[in-house]
Amino acid sequence: MEERNYWRKCSTCKSKIAFGSIYQKCNVSTCRKNIYCSVDCWDVHNPVMNHKSSWAEEERAPNKGEELARREPQRRIVPSKPSGMKTIPTGDYALDILIVASKLKAYIKAKHDMNTSGNVMEALSGIVRLEADKACEKARADGRKTLMARDF
Repeated sequence: MEERNYWRKCSTCKSKIAFGSIYQKCNVSTCRKNIYCSVDCWDVHNPVMNHKSSWAEEERAPNKGEELARREPQRRIVPSKPSGMKTIPTGDYALDILIVASKLKAYIKAKHDMNTSGNVMEALSGIVRLEADKACEKARADGRKTLMARDF
């Protein structure tokens, strides 16, 4: 990776912002990634973005050592699947979501006062598929072609 002698470039004039120097940042949350070398450069961006009530916040750029340490690759530990979860073999059937999201979210909110993440439906659908597969095997072992509540 190329060694730079500056931290970043100004979002407006593209001048270099040195390590450890003062820079300006927009207070609006959607503009937080943009940085400016001066209040004048921030003023250029403000009418373009049409912020109603905004200001420039003064920040200090990190030192070169801090920036290099931040750039070090971060080690991610990916947890394995729980031992009870089995992978679903893919076949000619679709792996659609089997859960009515609005009903489950309403139930969890009403009973536990918690929000529900979007990936819960996919994980729960996998659990439902596994349990349905087990119940179908049980019905087949009993010589039936009809799945019943008692199979679960």
